[in-house]
Amino acid sequence: MATAQQWVQGARPRTLPAAVAPVLVGTAVAAYEQHAMAVRAVLALVVSLALQVGVNYANDYSDGIRGTDEVRVGPVRLVGQRLAAPRAVRAAALTGFAVAALAGLALVVLTQAWWLLAVGAAAVVAAWTYTGGPWPYGYAGLGELFVFVFFGVVAVTGTTYVQTGALSALAITLSVGVGLLTVAILVANNLRDIPGDTTHGKRTMAVRLGDSRTRWWYVLCLLGGYLTALVVGLLGLGAGSAWPAGALLALVSAPLLVPLVRTVRSGATGRALVPVLAGTGRLLLAYSLTISAGLLLSAYRR
Repeated sequence: MATAQQWVQGARPRTLPAAVAPVLVGTAVAAYEQHAMAVRAVLALVVSLALQVGVNYANDYSDGIRGTDEVRVGPVRLVGQRLAAPRAVRAAALTGFAVAALAGLALVVLTQAWWLLAVGAAAVVAAWTYTGGPWPYGYAGLGELFVFVFFGVVAVTGTTYVQTGALSALAITLSVGVGLLTVAILVANNLRDIPGDTTHGKRTMAVRLGDSRTRWWYVLCLLGGYLTALVVGLLGLGAGSAWPAGALLALVSAPLLVPLVRTVRSGATGRALVPVLAGTGRLLLAYSLTISAGLLLSAYRR
């Protein structure tokens, strides 16, 4: 019987910045465009957090019953370590998805944008089939694509849309930066798990690329996120530009990536990479907070 602490660890709290970051940035874009709505922002946050927790438990369940998590280097795995019954972990995953669906339905009712139901359904299906079902795409090296699309592009632009009622070029652009940094969390996780995933036939992108190229890929994801903020900020420096120069404030958080890059490029493996996963989550949160503050500053000065 898993303890309460083990259930919390099974939810993988170190990954939760990936759920908070896009809502922060999407709401900051809405504020910059003079349409921020607190209730809708909170509902979007509930959707994102519940979906993240749901997918974490779903991965625990699916990897556990496949035997992929029998030997763990990283965080607790409830099923793989036989701490909880598979059906209990599956129920926890479905509960997360249900909470996300209810909050999403509330947003649909408020916005009257019924097509969002299809987007929400696609997100839940993608969350479950990442490692679940007969053809888990996470085992085929497509996990990063799911993360970039749903926790980057969809989450940021969706958060902005439910508050402004329009798709925003600024939200789409900034979603690329958020998406790349979120992908970096998964890359760090999969880099650590290359040996075990290879043994169990889990062909993640890290397994396909190999150790050395995965390390460079991680670095490129981080740099790509900051390059996005730099481009948006520089565009905002032009006279009369509609872009926020305040996006440059994201660069304040850039020093946090130095120890992460140093560790990854040093060839660290196994448990030595566990702090990189948490550190990348903190970097994503710092990035989203600073870039959001910059957008709010630019909105105030308009």
